[in-house]
Amino acid sequence: MNFRRYATTLILGAALLVVGCSSGPGADDQFVDLANNYLGRMLELNPEWATNLGDHRFDDRISDLTEAGFQARVDFNRAYLDTLGSIDADHLTQANRIDYEILKERCESVIFMISEVKEYKWNPTMYNPGDGIYNILARDYAPLPERLAAVKERLLRIPQVLEAARTNLNNPPPIMTVTAIRQNPGVIKLVMDGLQPYLDEAPEMKDELSTARSRAIAALDHYGQWLESDLLPRSNGNFRLGNELWHKKLKFALSSDLTPEEILTSAENDLAATRDQMYEIALPLFREYFGGHEDDTSPGKDGVIRRVLARLADDHPTNDTIVPQAREGLEKITEFVRKKKLVDVPDDPVEIIVMPEHQRGFAIGYCDSPGPLEESGTTFYAISPTPRDWTAERAETFFREYNDYMLLNLTIHEAMPGHYLQIAHANRFEASTPLRAIFSSGTFVEGWATYAEQLMVEVGFGGPELHLQQLKMRLRLIINSIIDQKIHTAGMTEGEAMEMMMIDGFQEEAEAAGKWIRAQLSSTQLSTYYVGNMEINGLRRAYEKKAGKNFDLKTFHNEMLSFGSPAPKYVAELMDLD
Repeated sequence: MNFRRYATTLILGAALLVVGCSSGPGADDQFVDLANNYLGRMLELNPEWATNLGDHRFDDRISDLTEAGFQARVDFNRAYLDTLGSIDADHLTQANRIDYEILKERCESVIFMISEVKEYKWNPTMYNPGDGIYNILARDYAPLPERLAAVKERLLRIPQVLEAARTNLNNPPPIMTVTAIRQNPGVIKLVMDGLQPYLDEAPEMKDELSTARSRAIAALDHYGQWLESDLLPRSNGNFRLGNELWHKKLKFALSSDLTPEEILTSAENDLAATRDQMYEIALPLFREYFGGHEDDTSPGKDGVIRRVLARLADDHPTNDTIVPQAREGLEKITEFVRKKKLVDVPDDPVEIIVMPEHQRGFAIGYCDSPGPLEESGTTFYAISPTPRDWTAERAETFFREYNDYMLLNLTIHEAMPGHYLQIAHANRFEASTPLRAIFSSGTFVEGWATYAEQLMVEVGFGGPELHLQQLKMRLRLIINSIIDQKIHTAGMTEGEAMEMMMIDGFQEEAEAAGKWIRAQLSSTQLSTYYVGNMEINGLRRAYEKKAGKNFDLKTFHNEMLSFGSPAPKYVAELMDLD
């Protein structure tokens, strides 16, 4: 999708917005003009995000992260929200009415996050400038000298970002500052070493970037010292969002009609049901691996599951083998999806890489697809090695968690037919505005990826070993939603969370410890997996009921993926499902 097809003259003030909607064209034309103007101005206010989405008009700029810059975003969204209210949504087409709701929710969310959550005052990881540099280098969207010239401008502005951090940050939670401290050397390495191969390809740019690089490195080094010696000693804030803010934020994160109470009750019921299903799958494997039959002297249901999982965990990759092993797995999975005709498989390139250092510390893997506004590009499926300061014993527990079977499941989730495939479909979506592609619903995106895991098992990929690991991953997404809610609203302790993950969820210590960190660093995002999975499965049940004997998996999947990435409730409306 090319945003330039949608770009119109930028509207910079509320007065002009009101004039634009007061008379003349009908409601649909008014909304499309308003939405496309909002997108243009929004991308200008957030240049790094624009780069990530594939709009490269602002690659030589950085976001204004000062207090005034954040207030400007609030004022901007309030102006558009007020003008949006002047449009009669009842007179819009179905597609535009859904986009209207998405834009309205987006404006409200930005205002809430800045005005009430105020994360810019207590989360130093927000000021990590690494992605703004990396995303220009990683994608070959323009001649290298042109991209390096943009990198130079962003390098020169890094001191401004770090100065805004020093001014804004006040009493962060310790985990936020510790994570920023761990990430900062990765940013320095990116500027110092990661940039060098590109300069070797364009040696005429070396002198031009020399000063910018040295200033950025010096600023980052000084910032790292400040984080450790100044900010960390006074980082005593509470990472828990609290009941009121968490409930409000969850509403925006999920865009779902489910209440937190309904989600928690459903998750607790599904936790027990999934553990029972795991026992049914594990028992035949237990007999195969260890002989005999379960009887009164056997280890019990939990013991059977644990012994089988422990046996499967013996087959695991290492830091040296995990990436090539994932590549081999992706080839097998892609061939299987095509053979089974589960969904249209895109030809877009996908590359498995080692996660860049400046991005580590949050998750084991991620899918970095080209943005919906990018003309073309490669999807990067990144996998993080274990941190260098981990003991050999802790690294061993990590790879036992991400054993050969779990790695296959992760590749299904992140790549095929999970995130890579879904986002490739979403990037082909076209409408009067690209709102649904740009403001993607985490509930839909994560819901599809977790549904993809169960789909592959359902159609016979991987056998009972993979099925057991998929159910273990299902336990993980269920527990994610429980601990997300209880940590941030009910004071769940680290010990209680670790016990639930390791005992109820059969997780290795390293995985559970990492998730505890992630739960502190984020809020509400961990709930998107379970709720999304519930709602995507709900779409399938409704579609099967509607189609009856004519139900076809590929037809269902292709249609569901054809609308961009809106929240599942909007997909149900677009597919005319009850």
